Amino acid sequence: MMTNDHSTVLATMVFNLVVPAGVVAPVGVELRYDSRNPYEICMKLNVGKAGQVDWVIARDLLADGLVAEAGEGDVRIGPRLDFPRLIVIALSSPSGQATFEVNADQLVEFLNDTYDAVAPGDEHRWMSVDEALSRLLPHNL
Repeated sequence: MMTNDHSTVLATMVFNLVVPAGVVAPVGVELRYDSRNPYEICMKLNVGKAGQVDWVIARDLLADGLVAEAGEGDVRIGPRLDFPRLIVIALSSPSGQATFEVNADQLVEFLNDTYDAVAPGDEHRWMSVDEALSRLLPHNL
């Protein structure tokens, strides 16, 4: 594990929330990548007075979604068919669903910064399997 070289990558950008009738509403978003959790990207969506909504997505899912439709279920990402420089991110949960569009170049820049922190394929070198298992398993075995 490379804990001494820990790093965090942050980016703020605006996602466009697409609502019925084609109306678009800007939503401030913070993307965070932490080398201590090298497989995930955290998204904090600013939803105004209601606060924020947090989502965690796989870094590989974001990368795959930049070039083709990716994801199943709660998170789907892919280029917009008629304008591929826009990426569509569709999120769904029991409490609702939302579809966003974001400039592909911004996501590529963020993703490249995460690759500078932890190279693709090296994620396992940044994790402590014992620590991850202790969070997942009950301690009274």
